[in-house]
Amino acid sequence: MTANDFRRLTLSFPETVEAEHMNHPDFRVAGKIFATLSYPDTTYGMVRLSPLDQDKFVREAPEVFTPVPGYWGKNGATHVHLKKATKKALQPALAAAWRNSAPKRLLKESMLKNSRS
Repeated sequence: MTANDFRRLTLSFPETVEAEHMNHPDFRVAGKIFATLSYPDTTYGMVRLSPLDQDKFVREAPEVFTPVPGYWGKNGATHVHLKKATKKALQPALAAAWRNSAPKRLLKESMLKNSRS
């Protein structure tokens, strides 16, 4: 996966916007960051998961996902190794991160839309 693949997939979630924080791109819903690119360098992305989700994704695909070192990692911040990531592995992690940050009204709208599909 390339940085642009990560970007396209992340921006596919409802009401997601790209911004910048500390000199690297981030992705937000309702003003809350749920993913970033190029931190600590251009070979990585990051998804902001719950600690339980982080544990699940790291166990399922340790070559793709690793906890960010330190405090942020203990609270769910998870590196994505872009070269090893696939859409199949990354999409559910991004969805979990998006759900953790999206407002309740948007979650309800998203669930209704998915139930009609």
